[in-house]
Amino acid sequence: MPPALAGAMAVFAPALPLLVAYSGGADSTALLLACAERWPGQVRAVHVHHGLQSAADDFVRHCQAFCEALNVPLQVHHVQAKHAPGESPEDAARIARYKALSAAALSASAHGAIESIALAQHADDQVETLLLALSRGAGLPGLSAMPSNWQRDGLRYYRPFLSVPAADIRRWLAARAVPFVEDPSNTDERYTRNRIRARLLPVLEAAFPQFRATFARSAANAAQAQALLEEFAQQDLLVTGCPPTIAAMRSLPANRQGNLLRYWLKATYGVSPSASQLAEALRQIDACATRGHKIHIKLGDGFLVRQGALLHWYNPQAPGTTA
Repeated sequence: MPPALAGAMAVFAPALPLLVAYSGGADSTALLLACAERWPGQVRAVHVHHGLQSAADDFVRHCQAFCEALNVPLQVHHVQAKHAPGESPEDAARIARYKALSAAALSASAHGAIESIALAQHADDQVETLLLALSRGAGLPGLSAMPSNWQRDGLRYYRPFLSVPAADIRRWLAARAVPFVEDPSNTDERYTRNRIRARLLPVLEAAFPQFRATFARSAANAAQAQALLEEFAQQDLLVTGCPPTIAAMRSLPANRQGNLLRYWLKATYGVSPSASQLAEALRQIDACATRGHKIHIKLGDGFLVRQGALLHWYNPQAPGTTA
């Protein structure tokens, strides 16, 4: 096993039994194999069938055969990953995957409570995520790229291969003659991520051979800075109240107001304002010096409004957030 891969598995310590997201591709194949060999009898696999490709049924058959050879139980979850107007296909597929993984963990709990799910993103995926964030002018949350572990819907998710280059994974599989499937969409350069993989990563490799490690360090620094900003926002919410009092918000410096507003909206409603929406919200809050001043701003998929002395956000299409 390559040193980077061995080191990653050595520090990976999830609660068992473990559920592995298994697509049949090289990365998830290596993750499933490494976990099944380290914790025999304690690993389950789930394959999410998006139904978006003609080869999807072939992928399922491959996954079933490989899991049978490993003696790993496999669940196949069929999802509808069609994207809504204004939503990217990648976002729709990701949301569908997480719903399927959560459902699979609940189903697998009949054989022992599932608390941990492993995903196979690696160092190259992390670089691609960071470059995508830079291309979009992202702030610290985007520049933090992908976390190595986090909690969602009562489950702990892990990405144990984030420090492992994709080439190491494929070399290990080739040395062991382990089969995997190639997803044709991964070479479709209509997708920005694929163009980054095909065109930018080779250039970075030639110019900066250690770019995976240094980019990962930058993402970790951004994540640390973002965590500090969230701590400041939590402290400021104790002063302004939740929802925030407009007068108390206006007493804060402008940067603290913006930081608090971003945190409150994200933590309470899962809403992330654009830079222009945030700037307009702060402008109106600054002008809100009289009782009759109104605030009504399109923000995310809803509206930021004034209700008496307080700020309020609502989505007219969502229950529980009426104006």
